Amino acid sequence: MHRYTSLVVFVLAAALPVTPAFGLDKVDPYICPTTAKGSAIECFLEAVPQTYTMCRQIKSIEIIEFGLKGAQEGVNGAKTEYCIDKHRLSITRPYHAALREAARSKEAVQSLRQLHDVWLESLAKLVPAPDEADETYKQRVIGPYAEFNERIKMIRILGEAPAKPVATPPSKTKKARP
Repeated sequence: MHRYTSLVVFVLAAALPVTPAFGLDKVDPYICPTTAKGSAIECFLEAVPQTYTMCRQIKSIEIIEFGLKGAQEGVNGAKTEYCIDKHRLSITRPYHAALREAARSKEAVQSLRQLHDVWLESLAKLVPAPDEADETYKQRVIGPYAEFNERIKMIRILGEAPAKPVATPPSKTKKARP
């Protein structure tokens, strides 16, 4: 019986599904619905436009309800502010998991950080500027999608490229003379 124990353990381990090691098990499926069980980078890349869209739609509802000028008066912008705060928190887990996954590539980590910064700036700019025309506002808030897509495309290209070997510094110890 003991002869087959290791074989049984191996077969059971191979048959069990592999769970992501990136902490994505608690990610809300609304954040990255198609890649929640896949790569952390892909989850984050999907979450950026997804969460921006959610908050942009909420701001659109506030504008429909209160008008462009009234959308921020008093508590009228509270739903958008809540949405932004909520998604800043909800994207944290996919963002940090993506950074860990991309750690082998300095360029990929930098690109992920830049995408996150652009996303944060875009969320902050959902608020209509004073005396901004309706059409100007609509064009401005759809603008970030092009930048998101461009940055996401570059991150995916970086992910497909083989990792550059890390150069090891020359040894500082002197060789002993014979």
